[in-house]
Amino acid sequence: MNTIEYAKTVLNELEHTLLSIDTKNAEQFVELVDQANEIFCAGAGRSGFQVKGFAMRLMHMGKKSYVVGETCTPNIKEDGILVICSGSGETKSLVNHAQKAKEVGAKLALITINPESTIGKMADVVIEISAPSPKSAKEGQIKSIQPMGSLFEQSEGLFMDIAIMMLMEKNHMDSDTMFGRHANME
Repeated sequence: MNTIEYAKTVLNELEHTLLSIDTKNAEQFVELVDQANEIFCAGAGRSGFQVKGFAMRLMHMGKKSYVVGETCTPNIKEDGILVICSGSGETKSLVNHAQKAKEVGAKLALITINPESTIGKMADVVIEISAPSPKSAKEGQIKSIQPMGSLFEQSEGLFMDIAIMMLMEKNHMDSDTMFGRHANME
């Protein structure tokens, strides 16, 4: 295949995953994030990279957002929400974070392939992404030409960007307003 053929196939895969996300769950996700006093974001590997981008965009909106594990991340409280990105929903460190969030009474949102996972069962809202991953219980049921969990990781990133757009609309914000909070020490 050439680059155009690969691009068309990847775009078709992304269209499938993004259009299969439950709209009510997406709206609930946006509402929980919007209502939270502080938003804590966690993920491992490439999912961790994606959720860091979400935390950054929340900061651009003026929200108190943090990445779990960073030195300057405070403790989560009952008026916070923990957003976890995990294809399997079983990553041990993320399960521990989810348990701690629930112990203090915080909300928990999971973006995953596996809504029946350990974290999924604890979550207040689950965003299911229908993508294959070597660590998923659905391995082999969903096909992708992309390696490993690439389709999931791309889809979760795009879903979080869509959630940001929904938050922007809800809070009457635009890119110009948000750009005022963009880093100026690059």
